[in-house]
Amino acid sequence: MELTLTNDTTNLTYWLTWKFLLCAIWVFTSMIVASYLIWKYEGLDNSENYKEAKQQERVWFNYDCEAWMPCIKGIHPKWLLAFRIISFLLLLAAGTTDIATHGTDLFFYYTQWTLSLVTFYFGFGSVLSAYGCLRQHKRYNVGVEQEFLLPLTHEVNTKSQHGKSQFFLTAAFWGYIFQIMFQMIAGAVMLTDSVYWIVIAPFLTIVGYEMGFLTVFAHSLNLVLLLGDTALNSLCFPWFRISYFLLLTSFYVLFEWTIHSFISTWWPYPFLDLSLDYAPLWYLIVALLHVPCYTVFFVIVKLKYYILSRWFPESFQSFR
Repeated sequence: MELTLTNDTTNLTYWLTWKFLLCAIWVFTSMIVASYLIWKYEGLDNSENYKEAKQQERVWFNYDCEAWMPCIKGIHPKWLLAFRIISFLLLLAAGTTDIATHGTDLFFYYTQWTLSLVTFYFGFGSVLSAYGCLRQHKRYNVGVEQEFLLPLTHEVNTKSQHGKSQFFLTAAFWGYIFQIMFQMIAGAVMLTDSVYWIVIAPFLTIVGYEMGFLTVFAHSLNLVLLLGDTALNSLCFPWFRISYFLLLTSFYVLFEWTIHSFISTWWPYPFLDLSLDYAPLWYLIVALLHVPCYTVFFVIVKLKYYILSRWFPESFQSFR
């Protein structure tokens, strides 16, 4: 799996170059932009205005419902649960088999970071879907089928109801985290698979790069399963959350730089090698690739909601 081992990366002269300076500018600029987007658009509204506060509570309620309810009313949440469990088991089997075959060095690869996050996403989603199914089943049994669709503002009038409201807010918080994971890994999967199939596979196969079954499987299954979950779920996809995608890649690059500053080892991707003449250009290209990769998935989600709202106007449901 080792691809590139060039200059001694533990030598200070490797880093004190104009190429590293430019690459660092690209990486830290991405992190600054991402942090600004999160600061500007993310989080709760701290306004004391009563109407805005209640609206914020309703938004948090939506996070809870979106985490486990399908986008079509006729589809029972148990089908989304089943899909997520099967996806989780498939990805877990693929990941553990790959690690058992090639060792923990796989975590030098962005692909393995992405695969691990997608696996965790489906495991986390399975837990939230199971919670949603149990919650819906309980309400059907007591004859209040529509209770789970009531906004949280209806549940904050008494002390006994306050505890119930706090429970739903906790569930909504985890639904909120789940949505961020979905939006982050969607871009990461698109970047991983597109770079692999467009850049790495065609060019590195020529020089003897391994194209084993598990490698191809890992660069295909994640996207297929994520698209399947996207078709079923009712998660929103705001464009500003490209910020988490940018931070993920930036942390990966910082991880690689940190490791190589202490250990002179191989670069998992040749274009990460800062000794290359065109290293700053490669870093800039990869940074810019985040925009089309995230935009493609953004368009897919928007098209899904547009088509379903017109093909199934009676059964289509959206919480936004």
